Amino acid sequence: MLFQHPEEIGYGYVVESYVTRMYGGLPRYLVLNGGRFLGPRWWHTTRFTRHLIADAAAINDEELEALLGYEWRSRLTAGWLIGVDRRERFRARIGDLLLASEVCYSGGAYCFALARFGTHADAEILTTYLDRYLPRTDLHYDQPAAMGAALRLYALLGTHHADRFTEPDGLWDEWVKGVGRLSYPATPPPNSAAGLTSTASSPTVGPAPELPRPATAPLALMSRLRLLQLNSSEMVGR
Repeated sequence: MLFQHPEEIGYGYVVESYVTRMYGGLPRYLVLNGGRFLGPRWWHTTRFTRHLIADAAAINDEELEALLGYEWRSRLTAGWLIGVDRRERFRARIGDLLLASEVCYSGGAYCFALARFGTHADAEILTTYLDRYLPRTDLHYDQPAAMGAALRLYALLGTHHADRFTEPDGLWDEWVKGVGRLSYPATPPPNSAAGLTSTASSPTVGPAPELPRPATAPLALMSRLRLLQLNSSEMVGR
């Protein structure tokens, strides 16, 4: 898939309005990617969360499509906005983007959105992703985020689909062991568009970080979900 700058389709303002809006000297996409707004000591948490919820309600579908057609920063932000406002009509779109894994970082936002939708259809997308990418022990993509979102949905929906992923020496354990042996970040698939922008590369350089076990993999994503699900009304009212 080719990247298309929103300016080319008449939505040049969306990047500045929704992606690079600044908070404490940091653009929104970096705050979302790093989870800084989850920390109780970050002074800008209330303002950031209030604006995120308001923008998720205000942005229209065409503007979201413009963001999804661009690079990782825009896609990551769009995924979060879609998830916060539960725009379920984007399910197929973000599912396709997640499975394609064309760029870095944005996959976690797609997983967040699918977890927010919370249906069997979303669980199926996450299951398909895990079936495709957990056997790829040479790739460190969005497997932890997908596992976290899937475990949440499996629990909410009362299914046992997670068993075959999380059983001892199962797909998750094998992926953790395999990725732990990597001495450098995994690269995108051969036909990926990730190389079209200089920053759309793997997020870290050097040894792969220590990876979580199945019981702890979802914690970061679950924290973000709880923040929005339990506190969104309170934050908007401030």
